[in-house]
Amino acid sequence: MWGLIHYSLYGRILLHMLKIRLQRIGRKNDPAFRVLLTDSKNSAKSGKFKEILGSYNLKKGEVLFKADRIKHWMSVGAQTSDTVHNFLVSQKLIEGKKRNVLSKKSPTKAKKELKKA
Repeated sequence: MWGLIHYSLYGRILLHMLKIRLQRIGRKNDPAFRVLLTDSKNSAKSGKFKEILGSYNLKKGEVLFKADRIKHWMSVGAQTSDTVHNFLVSQKLIEGKKRNVLSKKSPTKAKKELKKA
């Protein structure tokens, strides 16, 4: 289990949660993304990652994954972000339902109902 277990100064075992997520690269108005394996505590823009697992080019519609490496890291215990999970389901690399990425909005109330309340 490379990268998951570290020993602290006092001999305690520290487990780090690994996450497979997207990192935006590319220029302004030309979005492209990397699929990265990183520690969950790192921010998406920090640049600290363990491995590049693929890429996603929004304008061209290209989705490239290293399927064997993604399956390896998921078997070790890495979690995926919701968007990456949906990509993996649509590419048939994993089985399951797609997750809802957008939050549900509450229905708007009519002005008459607001005045009565």
